[in-house]
Amino acid sequence: MDTICLADPTVFKDNGMYYLYGTGSPDGFWVYQSVDLKNWSGPVGKRNGHALLKGDSYGTKGFWAPQIFKQKGKYYMAYTADEHIAIAESDSPLGPFTQKVIKAISGTGKQIDPYVFRDTDGSLYLYHVRLQEGNRIFVARLKSDLSDIEENTAKECISAEAPWENTEKVKWPVAEGPTVMKRDGLYYLFYSANDFRNIDYAVGYATASSPMGPWVKYEKNPILNRALIGQNGTGHGDFFTGNSNQLYYVFHTHHTNNSVGKRKTAIIKATFTNGKPAVSIMDKNSFQFLELKHATK
Repeated sequence: MDTICLADPTVFKDNGMYYLYGTGSPDGFWVYQSVDLKNWSGPVGKRNGHALLKGDSYGTKGFWAPQIFKQKGKYYMAYTADEHIAIAESDSPLGPFTQKVIKAISGTGKQIDPYVFRDTDGSLYLYHVRLQEGNRIFVARLKSDLSDIEENTAKECISAEAPWENTEKVKWPVAEGPTVMKRDGLYYLFYSANDFRNIDYAVGYATASSPMGPWVKYEKNPILNRALIGQNGTGHGDFFTGNSNQLYYVFHTHHTNNSVGKRKTAIIKATFTNGKPAVSIMDKNSFQFLELKHATK
């Protein structure tokens, strides 16, 4: 069996099937599927293995960091292309994800790494990264029809300032790959810091009482790094819920300890403590790479 090599991965569960997407194809986004998280097949997308294929929606290159979500019976993919963000839709998790009007969302400058969060009141927010004096995480309200953000609501959430977030002390600090969840009335913003090529690429989180912030970083960050699992470049992933309501985080690592290469896809079980506020913990003993049962590409 071969380890799947998708960076910036996300897993979407629908009707008992797990679907895996990520950065890997120059022409869009492949999708793999599994019923048990152990045996994966694919790529199985409707467009030559792709769930989204270049030409069907915005973008010509740099297809990065997809996220899938379901809204009113439709499937949506928020993604990066040409260092901008777009949202495409489909009737199936396998695609094809398309746009009726080919366009990126509003916003000044380059924007990457989208994450759509639906609050308990139904409000939609787009967390994303803006490239301005570093990679900085922003949030903006998303229009209910998913056509665009409300640009005047855009607000910075966090930037990389802590020592663990910039271990090489570069002039362009990086905080990226946002994922958001709500638990006991508290909002958790998970993110990755350092350049992805850095062996110290790692995951931390911040909390807030509002989806717009202000955000307070967890004092014991990072919660997932090479010290925990023995793999370099751990980060930029997404949470999903498996069987028995088990929470998982899917993410990528460097290909080997000496090469960033084709980043490998892995999952790890995640839990929360019972305290208030609850603390997020990654279960290092559950770490596993995702394996392809039979390659079709």
